[in-house]
Amino acid sequence: MARLPKFFRVQQKFESHAIDDVRSAAHRALAESSSVANVQPGQSVVVAVGSRGITNIDSIVRTVVDFIKSLGAIPVIVPAMGSHGGATAAGQTKVLASHGITAETMGCPITSAMETVLVGTTSDGIDIHFDRNASQADHVIVINRVKPHTRLTGSIESGVNKMLMIGLGKHQGAMVFHQAFPLLDYQLDLAAKQIVPMIIDKMPITLGLAIVEDAHENTSIIEAIDPDRFLTREPELLAIAKSRMPRLPFDRADLLIIDQMGKEISGTGMDTNVVGRKSNDNAAMPDEFPKIRLIYVRSLTKKTAGNASGIGIAEFCRTGMINEMDIQATRVNCLTAGHPTAAAIPIHYDTDVEVLTTALGQASHPDPSRMRWMWIRDTLHLDAVACSEAFWSEATARSDLEILCEPTPLSFDADRNLTGDNGGSTQ
Repeated sequence: MARLPKFFRVQQKFESHAIDDVRSAAHRALAESSSVANVQPGQSVVVAVGSRGITNIDSIVRTVVDFIKSLGAIPVIVPAMGSHGGATAAGQTKVLASHGITAETMGCPITSAMETVLVGTTSDGIDIHFDRNASQADHVIVINRVKPHTRLTGSIESGVNKMLMIGLGKHQGAMVFHQAFPLLDYQLDLAAKQIVPMIIDKMPITLGLAIVEDAHENTSIIEAIDPDRFLTREPELLAIAKSRMPRLPFDRADLLIIDQMGKEISGTGMDTNVVGRKSNDNAAMPDEFPKIRLIYVRSLTKKTAGNASGIGIAEFCRTGMINEMDIQATRVNCLTAGHPTAAAIPIHYDTDVEVLTTALGQASHPDPSRMRWMWIRDTLHLDAVACSEAFWSEATARSDLEILCEPTPLSFDADRNLTGDNGGSTQ
């Protein structure tokens, strides 16, 4: 086997903003909202929940459900995830279940369907769809995490506004929006200024519950937002979310090894904000960091249920990962998102040794000790990062990095795959 770089581990010192008692914080946010006073006994309240792997999402949703019951109202959970789950009602229910959200655990029904109503049409000819079941409720509460999107830019990215326009638009609505995004230069706020007021005016939107996480993936903010503040408050929360995002410890690398990718980690399986490929699948733009030359993804998460959306962003993957793919779910998701290249199959090999040896041959210099490689579990978990020996002098000079070990050779099992004692590896 060719000589590979040695690796050492670093611990990044991200500041923690964790909420001590998430359920109490969620209850307090709801109780302090003036909009909740509009909910009357006997009324139906749809709780819109998305597909992302939001920390504590099951506890937060259960708190909302219990709060609605305390008002004498009737809660119903509705999936608000566009085309995810293979764009089927059963698939979307399954996605919720993967996050611990079922009728049994939440104590209320889950009504999943793909039918929509047409709210209206924008001046640009964009049809606005909205979940039919949600449209028939007395109230709708939208729950989502506010964070940078993997493709969208501007003052509104992922959050309650996007869920209102796209998540609750189901497959039809998501398809329409993603087709329109290139015309909007991927700036969701340009569309939101017209569409969000239209939906709020015609649909029973009562409240948005916004969640912000810190770099440790802790719940750090839970805030109830009245509908008339959706467009003004969310940009402020987005700025906070960006400041608390985890980042790779170095801005340039020849190779990034990622143990796993999946929809609960990011809409593109790996967060393009973390790997520096928000605008271009294959390279960072001139003003974009980090600049990662090659990406190697080793596996899919169990929760992604075969949806490999974003696999095309990587240059390499393992053959076993291709075998794990749900081709149809991946195809539907990427086409709906207007991002067909995200489903492209990278160069793949059976073993880690084969991929890493190939990566050696792509290096701009022959000495493995000079190759800048990093290895992470996934783009959500960046506390511990394995770095090749080329980063050693930089890492030891930085006060924000704790060196966990000295550079040592990579170890492999009998199948020629990396073992779990390197870096943040879970494989």
